[in-house]
Amino acid sequence: MITYFARLVRPIFGEFEEEEFKKFLRLGVLFGCMLGIYCGLRPLKNGIFCTFVGAHQLPWAKMTSLFLLVPLVMFYTKLLDRYKRENTFYILSYAYGILAVVFAIYFYFATGTATTTDLEAAGGLAYWGTLVINYLFYIWTESYGTLLLALFWAISTDITSPDSAKRGFSFVVAVGQIGGIVGPSLIAGLPDVLGHSTSTLSFVLVIITILVSIFLLKNFFKVTPPELLISYRGENELVDEKKQEAGFLEGFWLLVSNKYLLGIFAVVAIPDFIVTIVDLHFNALAAQQYSGTALLRFHGYYGSAANILAFLFLILGAGKITKIFGIGVSLLLMPIVYGFAVLGFISLNSLSFLFILLASSKAINYALNGPAIKQLYIPTTHDVRFKSQAWIETFGSRISIGSFFNMSLGPMQAQLGAVAGRARHAVVASYISFAIIGVWVFIALYLGRTHKKAVAEKKVVC
Repeated sequence: MITYFARLVRPIFGEFEEEEFKKFLRLGVLFGCMLGIYCGLRPLKNGIFCTFVGAHQLPWAKMTSLFLLVPLVMFYTKLLDRYKRENTFYILSYAYGILAVVFAIYFYFATGTATTTDLEAAGGLAYWGTLVINYLFYIWTESYGTLLLALFWAISTDITSPDSAKRGFSFVVAVGQIGGIVGPSLIAGLPDVLGHSTSTLSFVLVIITILVSIFLLKNFFKVTPPELLISYRGENELVDEKKQEAGFLEGFWLLVSNKYLLGIFAVVAIPDFIVTIVDLHFNALAAQQYSGTALLRFHGYYGSAANILAFLFLILGAGKITKIFGIGVSLLLMPIVYGFAVLGFISLNSLSFLFILLASSKAINYALNGPAIKQLYIPTTHDVRFKSQAWIETFGSRISIGSFFNMSLGPMQAQLGAVAGRARHAVVASYISFAIIGVWVFIALYLGRTHKKAVAEKKVVC
């Protein structure tokens, strides 16, 4: 069965050795579980937050999550210094599972009570309690995507050679998209389908999937041959360097002191800036048309749509672009795609169009940009893969520059009115986005050339 499946995917992803194929298949199933959790939590996060707090506070929630993620990443770095990479994964997974139980209980009893819009006028403990728990839930979801997904890819890059990664990483992402397709519809949409008035069932599904992911990683290291778990080592890497006591900010200092890592940071952050701006308009329009579990279900469909498209792009051969033309071409295509997306955003601002636009843009990012960026970490040191990557994922994908800009929407609407304010916001955002996309092109070229040279000379970049 495994041999037949390997032959089936050969025209799309390339030739695999039998054990190599099993390795990437196991990683893909694990990634699918984790992506299913995160993609299921994201619409749940947006829907619950808009229901209890309101879409107008989403930029503030994103900014708050950014600042509070800093101590979490520092704690994560300390865990990596003290425990093995897989043990760190288990510790964090159990912690998120316990918090999922707490949120499940809270939202079960909170459903049907007044929202912060109703409580704000009265003020008091009820208002602030509702506000705090929803912000914490938002941060909990964001941090899962930052820490555990980053740790998964850090482990993957630490046990994969550059040539193997060209075939395997796109395959891992393709298998993982199945979880990304099922997760949002199941976790965010199932309670509404079954007629539930709460999202408790969603949290139960998250808890079960977290436990499954722990089992899958344990089984992966148990059955995968040791020769397929060897890290990439560059000729200029100090393999016998004495281990020193690392500080909380070690990964951060590695990031800011190297232009290659700053380049990776940029190609992660720029798409997030553009998507954050469009996403605010999308969430506001969705909250006007849907409410309660229906809103969660709508966001679930949106998350599934993005992953379905990503899966189709990979099946149609998006991964071959990196394999045939190299990482540089894959990275260069992304600013071109997002340039057309910005043109579409300023041309037509309706909920249906934004649904298609955002889902397509994210799908291309998942299918093409994601695997390419992960391969950029291979010709780097162990500390870069595990520690700097966490800082890049945290601040790159959640730097919230877009949220800073989105905060101007309120004053614009107050001055010009809701419709005119949103229109002015979109036009100004497009000018800024096009300027940043121009810079993005040059960064993509630099990263592609540097990675190619390092692998060819069998060295590490940093």
